[in-house]
Amino acid sequence: MDILVLGAGAWGTALAISAGARHRVTLWARDPAQARAIAAAGANAKYLPGFSLPSSVTVSADALLPLAARHELVIVATPMAALREMLTTLRDGTQPVAWLCKGFEKPVTQPYGLLGHEVHAEVAPRLAAGALSGPSFAQEVASAQPTALVAASESAAVRDALVAAFHSPSMRVYANEDLPGVEVGGAVKNVLAIATGLCDGLALGLNARAALVTRGLAEMTRLGLALGAHPETFMGLSGLGDLVLTATGDLSRNRRVGLLLAEGRTLQQAVASLGHVAEGVYSARTVVERARRLNVRMPIADAVVDLLDGRLTPAQAVSTLMGRDPAAESA
Repeated sequence: MDILVLGAGAWGTALAISAGARHRVTLWARDPAQARAIAAAGANAKYLPGFSLPSSVTVSADALLPLAARHELVIVATPMAALREMLTTLRDGTQPVAWLCKGFEKPVTQPYGLLGHEVHAEVAPRLAAGALSGPSFAQEVASAQPTALVAASESAAVRDALVAAFHSPSMRVYANEDLPGVEVGGAVKNVLAIATGLCDGLALGLNARAALVTRGLAEMTRLGLALGAHPETFMGLSGLGDLVLTATGDLSRNRRVGLLLAEGRTLQQAVASLGHVAEGVYSARTVVERARRLNVRMPIADAVVDLLDGRLTPAQAVSTLMGRDPAAESA
């Protein structure tokens, strides 16, 4: 299979390396200078140092449409902010397209942020598309460590193409028709990971971490159901699985933000120290705004936004959550 990966960040590069063991892959960079540097070094030293590209992976900065037409599957590995542009460009294509980005888009055409499938419905409704998601760190995928992902789409052709492209001895790919559920899981887990990092940074204990992850999963599920998702999706890889990985894994950038805030760093200092995008920082407000418009209660996400915006200190955020009135667990 000929696969095009749009975006030469850490995750796009890792997926190109993984698929390159079995397929022909083109890794596309928007910046020609970056493409030349990666091609010359045979590695992406800036975003995924220490991993060589297989000989089956070529690097390009060529014009997007002619390049996409020569491939059987297109993977959009850009941040959420660029998804609308990518799907608009690709909207008349015939090959399946899937995005890797997780989160809500900042408001563009609506007064609230949209998930990837909602952006797709606005700008490229005839394009066969979906998402590839699940618990995955780029370094581990590039190292061929065991990983399981979800190929989510209403289109069987898209699901089948993603399974054919990425299922391998080191990566299991499960098909799922519930694209809204998979996307809500991918968006909300980043916000909850900031909260869990804060919890661990303040040394609140393992009881507190378990409670936060569990109640965070309940918030995620409530929002997903309000957006038409299936409840069972949140007990799967893109729900509980991705939440546990991002909230507890040391490679998680969103968890790292929470740890740094607990140390007393400002948000600007925390983000600057990462060197990569922490999607939870940018999607937290859009998650909370969408939840409010749907009358969905998300107290943990609310506290994260208040913390990021400077309305609460780390200690006050904890006090706010613990001081809430008693409630039934199912409420």
